[in-house]
Amino acid sequence: MRPLDQSLPMKLLKAREAVMERFRPHLHAHGVTEQQWRVLRGLAEHGELDAGALARLVTLKMPSVSRILNDLEARDLISKSRSSKDLRLVNVAITTTGHSLFQKMAQDSAKPYAEIEQAVGKKNYDQLMRQLDELLAALKVR
Repeated sequence: MRPLDQSLPMKLLKAREAVMERFRPHLHAHGVTEQQWRVLRGLAEHGELDAGALARLVTLKMPSVSRILNDLEARDLISKSRSSKDLRLVNVAITTTGHSLFQKMAQDSAKPYAEIEQAVGKKNYDQLMRQLDELLAALKVR
């Protein structure tokens, strides 16, 4: 067995935490959790989706997505409707209010991204993103 400090899952978790420490204050300032932000961002970038497709897109389990959608709907950040093609499916879309929040948060997120890129250097940042894409492709993660 590899030593703990050479464990890929541990290194990825530590890296995720280090990155998220820079984004959490920004999310909290807007009253949004990490998971809620993933949902809002997914809808803002991909348009209306059924809840299952949204869960897969933002890498969340369906029970969590259901709770998040209820919270976001109560805040008028998203809307839900039954699919006309399959009544078992719930379609989800970002509202005008949600899109306004997304735009504001997207502008504000430039700062943590710039801090991270400055800390590691643009070349290393770009290389890291390519390597992560390669890892995901090799592990057949969509």
